Amino acid sequence: MKIAIVCDWLLGTGGAERVVLELHKLFPEAPIYTSQYDTNPKTWLGDKWFENADVRTGWLQKLPKSLKKFLPVLRAIYFSRLDLNDYDLVISSSGAEAKFVKVKQGAVHVSYCHAPTHYYWMRYEDYLKNPGFGKLDWLARIGLKILASPMRWADYRAAQRPSFFIANSNFTASKILEYYARDAIVIHPPVDIDRFKILNKSSISKHGYLAAGRQTPYKRIDLAVQACSQLDLPLTVVGNGPDHARLEKLAGPTVSFVVGASDKDVVKHFQSAKAFLFPGVDDFGVVAVEGLAAGTPVLAYKDGGALDYIEDKKNGLFFEEQTVESLISAINKVEKMKFDPSEVSASAAQFSAEQFRKKMKEFIKDLGVK
Repeated sequence: MKIAIVCDWLLGTGGAERVVLELHKLFPEAPIYTSQYDTNPKTWLGDKWFENADVRTGWLQKLPKSLKKFLPVLRAIYFSRLDLNDYDLVISSSGAEAKFVKVKQGAVHVSYCHAPTHYYWMRYEDYLKNPGFGKLDWLARIGLKILASPMRWADYRAAQRPSFFIANSNFTASKILEYYARDAIVIHPPVDIDRFKILNKSSISKHGYLAAGRQTPYKRIDLAVQACSQLDLPLTVVGNGPDHARLEKLAGPTVSFVVGASDKDVVKHFQSAKAFLFPGVDDFGVVAVEGLAAGTPVLAYKDGGALDYIEDKKNGLFFEEQTVESLISAINKVEKMKFDPSEVSASAAQFSAEQFRKKMKEFIKDLGVK
């Protein structure tokens, strides 16, 4: 059986790239086809993620990596014209255009879907309000309005090509059914659990709250900032993004921002927080599971991928409405609660990379591809 792996791009160490890394570990001989690949070792935190992988790019590799946001139409064309006739099994890891690939008759295409393409479907209105292009936001809005309808139709048609869909959460599976009219099984993405485990529990003291991740409007980190500011409680916000300046303006004196934290410092922030605040609706939410792995309960809005891993009052707490008032009410409850860090950390074990590889291997074995 000849296998190929296809992904949207390899430009950082995010959750989508980690899925590709684990697929590469499962099938080290399989080439990885992608639109753009950042070959700078610093991008991969010195971990040499794909150093020994056969990563194959095409004409899009010649374009600056900074143009990634401008290339959905070109990526759709690129992936739809890839020659994959040599392969019996193609595994795409996609939240964008990699699923556009075509396979030969009799071959199997398994699409691991991170989400139906955000900018055409669930978050179309969010992208119109905040395209994330800075001074070129006006141009991005015009382009999105012009291209959204034909590309939405093209995206739907491409979603009919895979033989099987795998979703990263039950929430994503419901969106695949809603937007693509396709069923999907759920295999949760791999999380680097070991990185966040507390080795010396006696040396860790829990204090204050934590929010982390890319600072975009839909993550709703603004709710965490405003809630802790009103309660006069310490909050550390780790990360950066297009919403950073706005969050700083909303912050009171108890809120601090950490940009460019080292890998080691990020782990310390996760381990020492009283609770991790997760107010957005995420397709899965790797960052929240990292919080659990660190023994830190997660206070999450009751929607999205969080429903797959938060056990209310056991390893975290849900709040019902995406409002400052609802979050404040939940924080007040957490202030009076006690969580066992060991139990919280143990709840994250099911999302390890080993579990991901095991489940993917079992699924592909059951396909019976010759």
